[in-house]
Amino acid sequence: MTDRSAAVADLLPPKKHRPTRIGLVAGGLAAYWPQFPELLPQLQESSRYVTGRFTELDAETIDVGFVSDAQEAAVAAEKLRVADCDLIVIFLTTYLTSSMVLPIAQRAKTPVLVIDLQPTEAMDHANFDTGKWLAYCGQCPVPEVANVFKRAGIPFRSVSGHLKQESAWARITQWVHAAAVRGVLRNARHGLMGHLYPGMLDVSTDLTLVSTQFGSHVEVLEFDDLRVRVDEVTDAQVADRKELARRLFTIDDSVNDDDFSWGAKVSVGLDRLVEDFDLDSAAYYHRGLQGEQHERLGAGMILGSSLLTARGIPFVGEYELRTSLAMLAAHTIGAGGSFTEIQALNFFDDVVEMGHDGPAHLQVSERDPLLRGLGIYHGKRGYGVSVEFDVKQGPVTTFGIGQDADGSYSFITSEGVVKPGPLLEIGNTTSRVDFGGDPGEWVDEWSQTGIGHHWALCVGHRAADIRAAASLLGIEHRHVDMRALPAWR
Repeated sequence: MTDRSAAVADLLPPKKHRPTRIGLVAGGLAAYWPQFPELLPQLQESSRYVTGRFTELDAETIDVGFVSDAQEAAVAAEKLRVADCDLIVIFLTTYLTSSMVLPIAQRAKTPVLVIDLQPTEAMDHANFDTGKWLAYCGQCPVPEVANVFKRAGIPFRSVSGHLKQESAWARITQWVHAAAVRGVLRNARHGLMGHLYPGMLDVSTDLTLVSTQFGSHVEVLEFDDLRVRVDEVTDAQVADRKELARRLFTIDDSVNDDDFSWGAKVSVGLDRLVEDFDLDSAAYYHRGLQGEQHERLGAGMILGSSLLTARGIPFVGEYELRTSLAMLAAHTIGAGGSFTEIQALNFFDDVVEMGHDGPAHLQVSERDPLLRGLGIYHGKRGYGVSVEFDVKQGPVTTFGIGQDADGSYSFITSEGVVKPGPLLEIGNTTSRVDFGGDPGEWVDEWSQTGIGHHWALCVGHRAADIRAAASLLGIEHRHVDMRALPAWR
């Protein structure tokens, strides 16, 4: 965590989500134990090491122990079923039969990761006997398990390596991150307030499919749900919220104090709304007319939505439910995720300028975010304060959720680098992203994926984590890599 994100987290404590639950079981073949008495204690020691590594990760580990036959595996499977895990990890310490593994995957009805980590980089051939060799035999049943899973219609995932191989543990950690995304989406409550931005057909989302494909709940809200809470905010609470904003933002001279106070008041009301409905993310839009009360509410939400987003509760405009889900997933793996669309292309510097007006993820800003006063919002009615910032320079990932003709969702990513350079000063969150090729070609390839015109801009190259999350959720992952494209003819 950077100094900026740590400071923001101190001022804006993150929402506590249900911890990611990782089920863990290790196993080997009982027939070996009487033949090689020293083998089982060695494998159990390896199993304890693996358990220790998992407990160091940001997850709750449910370790059901070591199994040696199909009967013990069935008992472990029942324990893991009851535990309601987000991912089950099966550690193949030596050869075991697939009949020991299949019941765990079938009964738990939870995604499974098979790991086989031999004790060291290689055997000491001159000094090894059969018993010592068998401790290195965890890879042997991997194809057998994969074959049986395929025949059973169960997705197969594995990480092979040695016990203290950090690159193998990095791959395992990606699956734990993926499990965190699965867990937060399975248990999330998303607010949807107002109505669709007229004409934005790509934004339109089937609410039932959010529940059936991700397991999330969508709470349909009225702007009046916010209005009554804003009406109850006191002057003292407004003053406190303005002081918090001064500690987080540079306040530009263009900010009108009445608009600042209104944004602070709406912010306090938004906090109450999120708490009352136990929301993990939300999206909103209201067109408004002639400054009526709902128009003023919609215009005053940028400050409060940005503060909520920094706490890990994405609150986005333009009724963009799918992007709020992507931002929640990105925040869950520590990648931030700020609301983004294409703004312009720069063919001198080969960058795509992207960002958005409205809420921003304050923890991923390159510099102090600026609160700018706007006398008019572009494309929306109203006026007030807006956030201006750029995502921190370095590797980034664009991450959005597409929806196909059959209704199925897909995770869509591309990796680039935020580069320094000139930015507009119009109260938007603009970043200059180099995707390693012609920016126009990137736009064409990105648009071919089925992405909508909004997505999350995430810190770091996180496509592998997102691909793993798609696997656990049973949806497709699509990735745009400019380096993999054939030369333009």
